[in-house]
Order: sequence, then C-alpha cells, then structure tokens
Amino acid sequence: MELDKITLQLCSDLRNQRFSAPVAYVYNPLQYAWSPHAEYLRRYGQGQRDIVLVGMNPGPWGMVQTGVPFGDIVMVRDWLGITCQAGKPEIEHPRRRVEGFGCQRREISGSRLWGWARDTFVTPEQFFKHFFVVNYCPLCFFEAGGGNRTPDRLGPGEREPLFAACDRALRAMVSSLRPWLVIGIGRFAEKRAREALAGLPPLVASVLHPSGANPRASRNWGGQMNTALDTLGVKIGAIHNAMHT
Repeated sequence: MELDKITLQLCSDLRNQRFSAPVAYVYNPLQYAWSPHAEYLRRYGQGQRDIVLVGMNPGPWGMVQTGVPFGDIVMVRDWLGITCQAGKPEIEHPRRRVEGFGCQRREISGSRLWGWARDTFVTPEQFFKHFFVVNYCPLCFFEAGGGNRTPDRLGPGEREPLFAACDRALRAMVSSLRPWLVIGIGRFAEKRAREALAGLPPLVASVLHPSGANPRASRNWGGQMNTALDTLGVKIGAIHNAMHT
C-alpha cells in the first residue's frame, strides 16, 4: 500500500476523535498542509528503505508550519526543496498561528535532524536512499494558554483510540517500506514503535531526541547520532564509500 493512501486512511480514522481539557486546539497538518506533505511523500517516500526514523508528533514551529516531519522551515525549503505552502487549520490558537514559510521561528529538533542528514549525506537523494522519516502521531495539541501538550500526556480514554489508529498506520508504512531497522527519535517513539510493530521483522531501537529542551542534544547531536547508528550496525563510512563508487 502506498504511503499517501496510508496517510489519508490515518486522517480518516482520526477525523471524529475528540479531545477534552486541557487540550483546547488540535491541529492536523496532514489535512491543512496536505500539499507539502504529499510532495514530501512523492519525492522521498517511494520504494524500500533500510531505516525508518520515527518522531513523536508535529512541533509548533516545524511540521505544523510546513507539513513535513521535523519540518524546520529553512531545512524544508533550502535542503529538501519543498516550497508548497500549507493552508491553515479551521480554528487557530491566537498565539500559535500557522504562517507556513513566513514563520520566523526555527524548529531546533528539525534543524538538528535534517542538518545531520545534510552534513552526512550531502543531498536529500542520498539520504533517502537509505532512510525515511515519519511522525508516529500526526496531531499537534495546544492547551488554552498555548502550551504544547504531547500525546503521551493525554488521558487514557483519548490515548487509546488515537494510538490504535497511529499503530495501524505505522505498521502499514513499515510493511510498505520494508526496513530492517526502525529507530524511535526519543523513548516515546521507540515504545510506540515496539508495540505497533510487534511480530514484524524490523529491529526497533531509539536515539536521543534532538530537542532544544534536551541539554544532552546540544552537545554535537549529529555526532551522537552517528555513534548510535554505528552501535546498531549502520556503518556510515560504508554508505559514504558506496556513494562515491
């Protein structure tokens, strides 16, 4: 099953889910930012991959603005080459406007992740020969005051149907991409991947999340990523040699 069809099915599965206080606003970039997300899938989501990197959910200055996972505006525009403008959610928080590529904020986790990919593989085409990046949950949750509420902090009655739909979508994506390794970007994503992919072949592991709120991530996150990959058996040097032969 192609990734765009899996993604649209996930949107359909989530359409009628409701969330209560302290969640006051729910953004789904797969709906209002479908144009850039579809371009991301069209350019970079075709065929088999060795490794799938799984994030938690959209960040307010990243995928919320651009429709691309870990979608720091500068990296999406200047490195991934995706410039399709996002639309807007039906109801916006006044402090969390969707401004697309006009947004002046940087998504630190996205600038670190895609910056590592650029510095390591040079071109998106070389990176996506081996990797694909997806978010486990496509929804972003804001509290009344504008605070970002992550999926792990939802109530059980809201988490369970949300996670069930996201599990199905991740399982379908991994079955389509056929990687040998799935890496959760952070412990939450690793835990969800382990549950969603139980019984499927890929090895599941985790790496440090590149969040700006994580002091450890500020100390050469890209170098830590390469070390973690080496430990998991991903030899960046061998990939580089293959790139130049």
